[in-house]
Amino acid sequence: MKRALAAFACLLAATAWAEDFKFDAAEFDKQPFEFGGYLELKADRSWLKRDGSFYKLNGLARDTLDRNTATLKLNAKYTQGIASLKLSAAAEQRRDQLISEGSARFDEAYVSFKPDPGFTLDIGKQALKWGKGYAWNPVGFVERMKDPNDVELAREGYTMLAADFIRNFADDGGELKTIAFTPVLLPVGAQTNHDFGQPNHLNVAAKLYLLYRDTDIDFTWLGQGSRGSRFGIDFSRNLSSVLEIHGEWARLQDVEQRRIDAAGKVTSEVRDATSYLLGLRYLTERDTTWIAEYYRNGGGYTESQLTDFHRVVDSGNSALLAKARQISPAYGRANAGERYLYLRASQKEPFDIVYFTPSITLIGNLDDRSYSLSPELLYNGVTNLDLRLRATWLHGGEHSEFGEKQNARKLELMARYYF
Repeated sequence: MKRALAAFACLLAATAWAEDFKFDAAEFDKQPFEFGGYLELKADRSWLKRDGSFYKLNGLARDTLDRNTATLKLNAKYTQGIASLKLSAAAEQRRDQLISEGSARFDEAYVSFKPDPGFTLDIGKQALKWGKGYAWNPVGFVERMKDPNDVELAREGYTMLAADFIRNFADDGGELKTIAFTPVLLPVGAQTNHDFGQPNHLNVAAKLYLLYRDTDIDFTWLGQGSRGSRFGIDFSRNLSSVLEIHGEWARLQDVEQRRIDAAGKVTSEVRDATSYLLGLRYLTERDTTWIAEYYRNGGGYTESQLTDFHRVVDSGNSALLAKARQISPAYGRANAGERYLYLRASQKEPFDIVYFTPSITLIGNLDDRSYSLSPELLYNGVTNLDLRLRATWLHGGEHSEFGEKQNARKLELMARYYF
């Protein structure tokens, strides 16, 4: 590295003395076509929990499960005049002792028109990101849910028509610096966005963004259609150069919840719900980043409702097990309960080990006091290569959320090469 800097300094000195020095700005023009992505190889081992509800439902009959996964992610962008085409594709192949399967999809594929700096029109499949939360986004009405165990994981978008109208007032000297309005049209049919909700609806959504007195504020809304109508608000503000606070609040109408009681009776209830989140990000003098969030999931199951599901599984009754297996995706989704705590600490280059970042993440169910704990080691000292080692322990008592998961612990080794 020092040799490279010395050579660069000599080159600057030589060019400074050259009388015929020329600078051609065209050499630095942005190219119309951009391409990149990564190839990721991951190996993991899961130690299974034989007395867990989801182990019993899946009938694995083994103590460990080894999986190898190869993922190819491709990103491309072509710009011509006011128009640009953006593509993001992902292909994945997974293999373990039970199955071998693959998948391929476009996460994003849309055309963007920008005839003016203050206006953009996007048509096609895109992944919007609404909300200020790190692990959860209650106001993300037109996007797929994050995985709080891997918040950076790319998510598949929805096919839609979206626009951005932006107006800046920074030169006016007022307290309102920027305003932006984002209307969205999202159709749902048999072949289009079929997993968004009920078919044969043209869903209308919108976001209003304000930068007011150095605080980012969003007002979000989704009209009645494939899902019940909902509205929300979020904010983010830097209280200092090292401390940021953020929050979200959402009111959801006509949320359907299917559940099973201890006797095996399956019912469905449609009700209104309120979800919210409050969090902060803090950077210490020693480059330790802390992220903490409290999340209230208004559409989640209470502790007693989760307990009823696990008791049905424990009954061993084949008829009840069949009912539990049918409804298990709702209970097995990430953070199916009501109250959660997310806590993450990451340390940049401890002990002066450059390109090395260890971290640890805790996700806890505050009602049944079960949790997952994930320490992680990241090294990126090789150009365009990330090496990651992560372990996860799940802990909880009988009939608790994390105590009844299929895995008791897991170890992952990942190598990701960017190009």
